[in-house]
Amino acid sequence: MKRTIIKIDEELCNGCGNCVKGCHEGALQLINEKAVMVSELYCDGLGACIGECPVGAIVLEEREAEPYSEVAVMERIAPKGESVILAHLKHLKEHGEKMLMKEGVGYLRSHNIQVDLSSIHGQEEKHGGGCPGSAARAWGPVETQKAPLFEACHVPGPAKSNRPAFAPIQSQPSELRQFPVQLHLINPQAPYFQGANLLLAADCTAFAAGDFHSRFLKGKKLAIACPKLDSNMDNYKEKLVSMIDDAQIDTLTVLIMEVPCCGGLLGVAKAARDRASRNIPIKVVVLSVQGEVKSEEWI
Repeated sequence: MKRTIIKIDEELCNGCGNCVKGCHEGALQLINEKAVMVSELYCDGLGACIGECPVGAIVLEEREAEPYSEVAVMERIAPKGESVILAHLKHLKEHGEKMLMKEGVGYLRSHNIQVDLSSIHGQEEKHGGGCPGSAARAWGPVETQKAPLFEACHVPGPAKSNRPAFAPIQSQPSELRQFPVQLHLINPQAPYFQGANLLLAADCTAFAAGDFHSRFLKGKKLAIACPKLDSNMDNYKEKLVSMIDDAQIDTLTVLIMEVPCCGGLLGVAKAARDRASRNIPIKVVVLSVQGEVKSEEWI
């Protein structure tokens, strides 16, 4: 995939090491008195190291590179302690990378790493801060809800009471096994996508299909998107390419509505497969606006 990566002019580099100190992600090292990119995986492409270079030996360029992984960066820097973690998160915040910062905070939360984030958020806050909706999480099957839920229904009661009585109802089990699900929020390198069968569903499908969970979602990981209203569809393509090549998903099911705009989601999936180095089977399922399956085929 294409992304912005730094480029070092070795002839200009004087080996001062300032850029190495400025790279909190650990993408740079000083080798043989020259700054060297040791891992494109760790380079966030934000260019903090450029301001640290006194001789102008570092520039940004867009090229084919492995996708940046905030999880991989956090795994690398977490053992270095709170000061390094905070420097990295502040670096992301200063460059407006809110999603990456939230992924970093989510990593701290999921690994129970205590860090005082008050200097970043402006208030006293521990690792539980940040947007919970962006924190990657996964879980196994959940037992059917046994505690009674209630719905109002008019049943015979005391003659003087006009309040409706309530009767217990049984909830249906959810087949969702991971969160988040919105494609903009998803980290394509999250461990639960490894070798998974992915369901890419248009937003409306879950509301149209009454059996969405049991028929379409069961046994799959989920990503939802709207090809008409969502922005930056190229980012969607890149994430799907990463899921195909890096996470090595097994199959991709695209669930869309019969309306014309929904076809754009299938186009994104096909473009991602064409761009990826692996060729995986894609199944497209088209629903009517009443939730009935109009067509279903492998392409």
